[in-house]
Amino acid sequence: MLSLLTNRIKAWAKSLKRDVMTLWFVLKHPQAPWYARALAALLTAYALSPIDLIPDFIPVLGYLDDLIIVPVGIWLLLKIIPAQVLDECRNQADEWFSQDKQKPRSWVGLTLILSLWCLAAWLTYSTVTDFAKFRGLSTSVPLAQAV
Repeated sequence: MLSLLTNRIKAWAKSLKRDVMTLWFVLKHPQAPWYARALAALLTAYALSPIDLIPDFIPVLGYLDDLIIVPVGIWLLLKIIPAQVLDECRNQADEWFSQDKQKPRSWVGLTLILSLWCLAAWLTYSTVTDFAKFRGLSTSVPLAQAV
């Protein structure tokens, strides 16, 4: 029973890897619609990024993107891509894996996620300092005075 479940999860993970690579090839396909390319660019940039938007060490939320957001995005994208384009790109992805190539890394995705983290940190800092000023609290840390 457990080995059957493990095998199904492994097969699902393998198909997800294949579908991400398929979408990567959709980006380069001349007959793919512009909206499919745009959404595929966002999804593959995120999926192939070396870091996650929500780190995996955060309980529950850390795996939310890996288990829900990416698979649902892939599923929706595969529905809007024309069948001919999808078949050609799946064949390219299969060929890529048969040649034992590693998945590409998305430096655009890395930059996008780091930018979002920096924006979130800045917004948090701004909100806290604005709140402190509103409440009349000092936002500067006094230096230690020599006695």
